[in-house]
Amino acid sequence: MLISGPFASEIKRRRTFAIISHPDAGKTTLTEKLLYHGGVIHEAGEVKGKSGTKAVTSDWMELERQKGISITSSVMTFDYEKLRVNLLDTPGHKDFSEDTYRVLMAVDSACMLIDVAKGVEERTKKLYEVCSYRHIPIFTFINKLDREGKAPLDLIDEVETTLKMSCYPVTWPIGIGQRFKGIYNRLTKEIILYDQRRDGDETHIIKVDSYRDEKWKDLVGEEIFNQTCEELDLIEGVLPPFDVEKFLRGEISPVTFGSAKQNFGVDIFLKFFCQFAPGPQARNASSVVSTSKNQEEALPMDPLDQNFTGFVFKIQANMDRRHRDRIAFIRICSGRFERGMKVKHSRLEKELRLSYSNQFVANEKATVDEAFAGDIVGVADTGNFAIGDSVASEKLVKFEDIPKFAPELFARMSVSDAMRRKKMQEALIHLSEEGAIQLFIDPIVGAQDPIIGVVGELQFEVLVHRMQDEYNLPVRLNRLPYTVARWPRTQDGKALDQLKGNFSLFRDMIDQPVLLLNQEWDLNWAKKENPDVNFATSISRAR
Repeated sequence: MLISGPFASEIKRRRTFAIISHPDAGKTTLTEKLLYHGGVIHEAGEVKGKSGTKAVTSDWMELERQKGISITSSVMTFDYEKLRVNLLDTPGHKDFSEDTYRVLMAVDSACMLIDVAKGVEERTKKLYEVCSYRHIPIFTFINKLDREGKAPLDLIDEVETTLKMSCYPVTWPIGIGQRFKGIYNRLTKEIILYDQRRDGDETHIIKVDSYRDEKWKDLVGEEIFNQTCEELDLIEGVLPPFDVEKFLRGEISPVTFGSAKQNFGVDIFLKFFCQFAPGPQARNASSVVSTSKNQEEALPMDPLDQNFTGFVFKIQANMDRRHRDRIAFIRICSGRFERGMKVKHSRLEKELRLSYSNQFVANEKATVDEAFAGDIVGVADTGNFAIGDSVASEKLVKFEDIPKFAPELFARMSVSDAMRRKKMQEALIHLSEEGAIQLFIDPIVGAQDPIIGVVGELQFEVLVHRMQDEYNLPVRLNRLPYTVARWPRTQDGKALDQLKGNFSLFRDMIDQPVLLLNQEWDLNWAKKENPDVNFATSISRAR
């Protein structure tokens, strides 16, 4: 049965999206400006500000503020143009790609941020491929127009050629770098000019019949006027009207230009986003008939279904160190959430009460009494939840698995004070449940000295910092020679506990056998010795 009336209206006004980009494209700065326009903050901080400037709101972890990068995804909620917008700021650095992948499973659209000087970079390309695979509609914001960069036509061509995706310029820059004067909004036929030396957010808007209207010529100079008109002649002559259906299928991306640092063009992007971004979408799910017999039935979940459903895509420990809290972030897929409601936990097959629930701007919590499909809520977790868990109010439901990927760097951890070893082991388990690291157990050594696996070097740096900062544990990492991890599987996906060729198997934290090897050559040898075995690079987190 579907929800109707005021609750249905609440669901339809939800918009949930993430910002994706290569590091240093200005993602966190754009996030701050969006929160500023949403009225959540009244003074936007920049990531790499001078000493004494306001720290960015979305980077809440101490190391994020020190390094000027996003290390963990942040969840922020604000109202704009009668819509409830849920914005997820994701890490751009490749070492935290798994966190970004999980976030992209929880959104309905994405904004791809591109640096005008650098164009389509490696991380942007990889994240776009994830969005494309999941058919997520993508907006494009070309940033840093106040700096020298590539010509707009060249940039559009680069995006289309590299990503094999059509672009539709919604706005067009008037000049670039020091000569950047403003933008032309092709949909509203407005020239929006600004002064880079301005103190506030003042802009000069000129309504025109066409971009060749000479009302604005003297304000920017003849050279910039003529160049802009020539560029617009080329795109106006070949581009058809904006096709909303193609956008929703992920085949075309609307492009806006601006400067997040200068807070110019961000409001135009936000208005366009609110006009065309999709609301909560139906999601593939399965109804659990019998967990013991592993029987499931396909059950597409309509966001208006009265059965409250959702899945955990992120777990974060120690957002409030005074209380050693642990928050499970749930993407609501259907129905209405109420604080204190009872839900069925699909993996544990038991009923839980969601007593403490919050929505966030970074680590600033606000208690939420109700939420709707499309929203992200954080619920207090005492260890019941794992990433990928599904919950429902009426019948057991399972959503798509969230995989974990093979790490490439490995180490063991030690603490000088032997009396604090148990505390270190508990901390490692907490962080592994977040998805920040993976732990592997050597059957001979046992769980008291686990092997830590990460995707990239920066994750080790973050781990050591968090052990000191959040747990007051001065630890040391002892690096191991492994560089390859694979989960051995039969052709029908079942775990294998033994391999030919005298290979030792370890165990992950859900007791799955995993093969750790020093180099790719060893993996090739294992494949040769075990030709019928599939050595998986990722597996489901389901226990």
